[in-house]
Amino acid sequence: MAEIAHDTVPVHRPTARRPSAVIEFFVRLFREKPLGAFGAIFCIIFLFAGIFADVIAPYGYNQIMPINRMKAPNAQFWFGTDNLGRDIFSRILYGARLSVIIGLSSAMLSTVIALFIGIVSGYLGGKLDMIVQRFVDAWLSFPPLVILIVIVAVVGPGMLTVIGILGIQGGIGASRIIRSSVLSVREQSYVHAAQSIGGTKIRVMLRHILPNVMAPVIVLFTLGVGNAILAESALSFLGFGVPPPAPTWGGMLTGSSRNYMYLAPWMALAPGICLTLVVFSINMFGDALRDLLDPRMRNR
Repeated sequence: MAEIAHDTVPVHRPTARRPSAVIEFFVRLFREKPLGAFGAIFCIIFLFAGIFADVIAPYGYNQIMPINRMKAPNAQFWFGTDNLGRDIFSRILYGARLSVIIGLSSAMLSTVIALFIGIVSGYLGGKLDMIVQRFVDAWLSFPPLVILIVIVAVVGPGMLTVIGILGIQGGIGASRIIRSSVLSVREQSYVHAAQSIGGTKIRVMLRHILPNVMAPVIVLFTLGVGNAILAESALSFLGFGVPPPAPTWGGMLTGSSRNYMYLAPWMALAPGICLTLVVFSINMFGDALRDLLDPRMRNR
């Protein structure tokens, strides 16, 4: 008796869902780059401290309490007080707000300038590329701090002036890195395919060049924040930054802090340590981003 063959119905087993790209990135960050993860956590704390300085700070940044002048760090004044009786912890929080605004704004401006110069110069090439790169070479030949001091001395100090100068300064220098990435991307087959079907230069640069150079752009933006904060502190230390009574970390390191360094060393130690930790954390986070986003570093 012939056996009747029955059709077998395939059984579909539910496949495990992969975690999102963001979660997977942070898992890799904490597992492979613990120092970069520490930098990311400290950057988030620094960002929230600057945004919510009004809520966190126990006193106003310019609230003078003569009876509490030059108090050592204690339970009431965590970082002590300065020669006028102002709470240093509150001033550091408000200084973090200025550092957040200046760092993010100047880094964003420098990223836009670097993208424009790097993509246009690298993709178009020819005489335009040669002229632009010679200008970049001439710009990079001058010491950055000298350029900053000269421009601020001519234009005048202020937050918008510092943001504009730092953005232009960092953008012109970073355009060289963007250009090198564009030179390698424009030789890819998908770029030639887009050109062969009649894609305009602007469309090719926006749709094919720009998305494929975002990895170094993210790293440059992250590192640019730390460099901008450090440069602004240097300008404020020399008296060319944001004018008082706005509390900047560089401004807190100069003036009365140097005069009373031996009597009240916490006046210089507190902003100096905060500045060091923030810049170090941002640089470590940016270095970890470079290692995780760059395919060549990942293969190593």
